[in-house]
Amino acid sequence: MVENTIKQTLGDVVTGYVAYLAPEAKEAAQPEVFRFVRWFGWDRELAELSPNEVASYAERLSLSDSDYIKKLDMVRAFLTWVKNKNLSKVNLAVHLKPKKARPKTNSKAGGTQPETVQVTSEGYIKLKEELEELKLRRPQVIEEITKAAADKDFRENAPLEAAREQHGLIEGRIREIEATLKAAEIVINRKNSLKVCVGDNIILLEVATGEEMYFKIVGPRETDPSKGKISGISPVGKAVVGKVEGTVVEVTAPIGKICYQIKQIKR
Repeated sequence: MVENTIKQTLGDVVTGYVAYLAPEAKEAAQPEVFRFVRWFGWDRELAELSPNEVASYAERLSLSDSDYIKKLDMVRAFLTWVKNKNLSKVNLAVHLKPKKARPKTNSKAGGTQPETVQVTSEGYIKLKEELEELKLRRPQVIEEITKAAADKDFRENAPLEAAREQHGLIEGRIREIEATLKAAEIVINRKNSLKVCVGDNIILLEVATGEEMYFKIVGPRETDPSKGKISGISPVGKAVVGKVEGTVVEVTAPIGKICYQIKQIKR
C-alpha cells in the first residue's frame, strides 16, 4: 500500500465526508462534525490533530445535554471514516470518549453546603415538565419489563434488555433532575443591568472574520450548543458574563485566541 502523504486540512476532509453521506444522514451529522472541525480550525492539517486534543473535545460538551452521546457518536463516525479511508495513521475515533460525571460531594462528611446550580426560569420550568413526563413514562416501562420477562428464555430476550436499559435511563434522569431542582438557584434577569448576565441573549461579533453569532447564556444544566445555548461557565460564557456591550473579549481555543466583541445584549 502506498502511504498517503498528501497534506489535507480538516476542512477538506470534512467536506469529503459530508458529500459521502446519504441525504438524511447528512442533515443530522453536518452541524456536529462542522462544529468539531471549526473548533480546531478549518485550515488545520489533519496530520497535526493529536489523540489528546480529540480526547479533550468531549470535555467542552455538556454531559447534561440529552443528545450528548448522540453528538459524540456523530463525530466518532466521522473520525472512523477518516481512518477507514487511510487519511490518518491513527484511529482518532477511539480517543473520543464520553466524559464521566463528577462524583457528588458528601455534604455530611465534609460539613459543606450542597453546591447550588444556576438555572434560568425557563430552564426550571422545562426541567419540571420533563420530570413529570418521565414519571408518567416510568410505569409504562415497568409494564414492558414485566411483559418481556414473561418469556423465560433470558439468553436472547432483546425486548427485556431494551426495557431494562430504558428503565435505568429514566430512573437516572429522574434522580438527576430532582437533584438539580433541589439545588436550583433561579437566575433573575436583571433588566436594568448593563452587563451580560445568565439568562441574557447576546450577539457576538468575531473580530477576525466579521461573523455574527447568537447565543443565550444559560445555567450549566441547560446547555444546548445546537440551539445556541451556552453555559455561563463555558469558555465563551466566562469571557462575556459581567461585561458590557462593545467590550472585546478573548477566548482560548485549540487554534489560538479568538477575539469577540459583544455587539448587543438582548433581554
